[in-house]
Amino acid sequence: MTKYMLIMRGTEEALERYAQLPFEQVIAEMGRYNESMIDAGVLVAGEGLADASEGFVVDFSGETPLVTDGPYGEIKELFNGFWMIEVATVEEAKEWASRAPLGPGNFIEVRRVNGPEDFPQDNEWIQKEEGWRKAEAERASGA
Repeated sequence: MTKYMLIMRGTEEALERYAQLPFEQVIAEMGRYNESMIDAGVLVAGEGLADASEGFVVDFSGETPLVTDGPYGEIKELFNGFWMIEVATVEEAKEWASRAPLGPGNFIEVRRVNGPEDFPQDNEWIQKEEGWRKAEAERASGA
């Protein structure tokens, strides 16, 4: 099984469209989509994001990082939320992304999530991360 992140992006057109829809309708459509992924056993995580005006950007272009409060300049597209799914094939990831209840002005970027096998196993930090993941899994399971 492979993990993929489905990154929901929207343009000004999408924001204007959603402003015209009843909020309950949007929530219901997303809820049904999320429920279908839960029922299929593929949803690992997913969250929507607050408005960009509540965020900030840290720019590392200069000598010291520069923090800029949102919204940040001209907005051509916004990262509005994500789903993390775990599926058997890239085709299955494409199918789930295609089912998202989104309309004009929206799109989903799908990216494979690197796994431990993508890195040199003899690296000190890769080994430490594996230990951290095991410890977190034990903590989460109450062991």
